[in-house]
Amino acid sequence: MTSKERAKLRGQANTIEPLFQVGKGGIGETLIKQTDDALTARELIKLRVLLETAPEGPKEIANELAKATGSEVIGVIGGSIILYRYNEELHKKEKKRR
Repeated sequence: MTSKERAKLRGQANTIEPLFQVGKGGIGETLIKQTDDALTARELIKLRVLLETAPEGPKEIANELAKATGSEVIGVIGGSIILYRYNEELHKKEKKRR
């Protein structure tokens, strides 16, 4: 992914609200499953890391979630993580509408 593509996705992520929070429980199977489902439905998601209670830093959590879900880390800003995974099905639906 090019830096211009990343910048465009970061801009799109500014308007979305975080779907999940990562807290003292860290990354569990449930969070991975929910993140995977959200990426399938939306492609671009934002998560919030509770910096005071999370067992790891936001960058480590972002990298673990990206690896577990097959997604790409678009950015980590403070306690916010932006993940992206291309979904062919969403783009097929978009083309059919036109």
